[in-house]
Amino acid sequence: MISPKERIMDVTFGLFANQGYNSTGINQIISEAKVAKASFYQHFKSKEDLCVAFLNARHTYWFGELNSFINDKKGVKSKVLSSFDFLIHMNSKENFRGCSFLNILSEIPVDNIKILTVIQEHKKDLRNFFSDLIKDNSVSDHVYMLFESSIIETQMFKSNELIEKSKMIVSSLIE
Repeated sequence: MISPKERIMDVTFGLFANQGYNSTGINQIISEAKVAKASFYQHFKSKEDLCVAFLNARHTYWFGELNSFINDKKGVKSKVLSSFDFLIHMNSKENFRGCSFLNILSEIPVDNIKILTVIQEHKKDLRNFFSDLIKDNSVSDHVYMLFESSIIETQMFKSNELIEKSKMIVSSLIE
């Protein structure tokens, strides 16, 4: 049987993806997760704490999927290009949902340091992912920026076209 905390997290994943952070209320989460209000607050002190837990879970899931997706690739260039293929895979799987972290960033006040810090850590880890593969910092930062902009553009236009164009640019940047 699924625990109340797991039900809350499962419902939160769907609601934050479909409605956004600000449009999702705690009462709706409690109702759809079929948990008591006391049970919710036993696991999460606030919606903000739930958001932090959601983002941490999303971070773990996303990087697990990315690493699994590129794991069998040999060589830096192959791994980096496959990471862009991973974006295409995720767009198909999640219907061009975009980046959960950037989606929430656009909804929080600028002074919400608790959530902002989790978002920044995710993006630092992504930047480090590329710098660990590509030893030239200038090239790895360029690839990171192409990757990030690909996520935003594909969400906005519901098309993988710019991922494919970014892959061609990346292919010319990496030997």
